[in-house]
Amino acid sequence: MKVTREQAAANRDRIVEAASTLFRKHGFDGIGVADIMKAAGLTHGGFYGHFASKEDLAAEACAHARRDPWASRMDAPPEQRLEGIVQSYLAPRHRDDRANGCLFAALGSDIVRQPRAVRRAFTERFRSKIDVLRSLVPGRSAAARREKAQATMAGLVGALTLSRAVDDPALSEEIPAAASNVFGTSA
Repeated sequence: MKVTREQAAANRDRIVEAASTLFRKHGFDGIGVADIMKAAGLTHGGFYGHFASKEDLAAEACAHARRDPWASRMDAPPEQRLEGIVQSYLAPRHRDDRANGCLFAALGSDIVRQPRAVRRAFTERFRSKIDVLRSLVPGRSAAARREKAQATMAGLVGALTLSRAVDDPALSEEIPAAASNVFGTSA
C-alpha cells in the first residue's frame, strides 16, 4: 500500500514524538529503535525510510518541541512570567514526569556521549530557552541579562535533576523549594 506524503510526514512526526518521550524517560542508550517504532504505532522496518540512523532521530528528538510549557506562561502579565516559569518548572508534577519534562534535566548528563549532531540540537534548544529567560530577567545590559538567564537555567535544571535523583522524599521536596527561594518565588 502506497503511503501519501501527508501520511509519511505524520508517521515521521509520530516517530519523533515517541522518541522524544522515550529518550527522556530511558536515556539515549536505554531505548532501541524497535521500541520507539512500536510506541509510534509503526513497524521497525519503516524506520530507515524516515531516518538514516538512531543518532539522526535523537538529534531531531532533541530539537523537537512537542509542547512548550513556557509558551503558556508568556501570556501572563510581564511581571509574572518568570515566576510562572520557575513555579511550573520546579513543580512536583514536572519532577515526577521525566518522560514529558525538561530535555536538559532528563538527558543533560547523557548528551556528552552523543554525536555532534545530537549535541548541536541540544545546544540550540538550550539557546532558545536562554533567549526566553533573557527577555524576563533583570539586568543593566544584554550581557548581564544573558549571564543571569544562564545562571537561572542552570539553577532550575540542577534543582530538578537533584530533586529527581535523591531517594529521600522530604529532601526531594526541599530542593525545589530552596531553589524557588533563590529565584524569589514560592513553588
